[in-house]
Amino acid sequence: MVLVLNGVLQDNCPLDTHTLFLQHPVYRDTATQLLSIPTKTVGAVGLLYVGQRELAAVAPHDKNVTIIGSDDATTCIIVVVRHSGSGAIALAHLDGNGTDEAVSTMVARVQELAVGYPEGRIELQLIGGFRDTQGYAEDLFYNIMQSFHKHPLEIDLTQACVGELNTILRSDINWPIIYGVGVNIKTGEIFPATFPDKGPDLQLRQARNFTGGQQVLDIYDSQLGMLRIGPFNYDPLRGVDLWLEQSDEFILQHLSTSPEVEPPHFAMQVRATLKYIQDNQFPAVTVFRDNRPHYFRRDENTGCWHPVRY
Repeated sequence: MVLVLNGVLQDNCPLDTHTLFLQHPVYRDTATQLLSIPTKTVGAVGLLYVGQRELAAVAPHDKNVTIIGSDDATTCIIVVVRHSGSGAIALAHLDGNGTDEAVSTMVARVQELAVGYPEGRIELQLIGGFRDTQGYAEDLFYNIMQSFHKHPLEIDLTQACVGELNTILRSDINWPIIYGVGVNIKTGEIFPATFPDKGPDLQLRQARNFTGGQQVLDIYDSQLGMLRIGPFNYDPLRGVDLWLEQSDEFILQHLSTSPEVEPPHFAMQVRATLKYIQDNQFPAVTVFRDNRPHYFRRDENTGCWHPVRY
């Protein structure tokens, strides 16, 4: 009994988004407010970008980060956990893999960053997912809610812009309205966003999604103020040469959970990742030779991440 909906402690987790919105119409209002905000294109300066199957946590006073965010979520859901007393924020881009562990890690990171600050509540915001034909996003919503409901702390759901509320019908096809969000770490303001620059080591990070890496990786060391990628290994991808010979349309149809509504760069991005996997079939050997993470520090002049030895 730890999930709080509209200020009321819940005995049971909502079965689906429709039930949630029916029983708690306040979430329609908060979603409408978010949807009314114009989408911002966020540049690389001061950005901590979180990819699929990744999470990161940051405190408001972190001089290296201004915005934390993620995008390209169709059937995925972007999860934001915030401590109201300290303003500490954790953000994850979840696709159904490693949900329980990710939820526990997010809450733990936010609690760690909140030490020494006034007491506050743990607030939860869910954005993304839409009414896809296969019901992937609906299943994911339920899994995420269950994971938070199992957590021993009280967690206050303040935003649920998911499912039908994040769906628009175009030419008889359901489309997501919001594909991504950014959070201003100083104010906690959340807004629809797109991120042309998704940070360093992108193909390496995305390779895990095609090679069975099910853990949600924590990619930011808030004590060091550094982006931290790996180390990790993955299995060689069978048939990667064959995949790379296929058309963009073939890749879109067979490697997406929602091929009709993917952003335009989907196939290009997947192709670049497949090429990376082809070139680095055993990252423990070719990428993380000394079994150490790749660290990136914010450059004071450019505001962008650059690699450092640590």
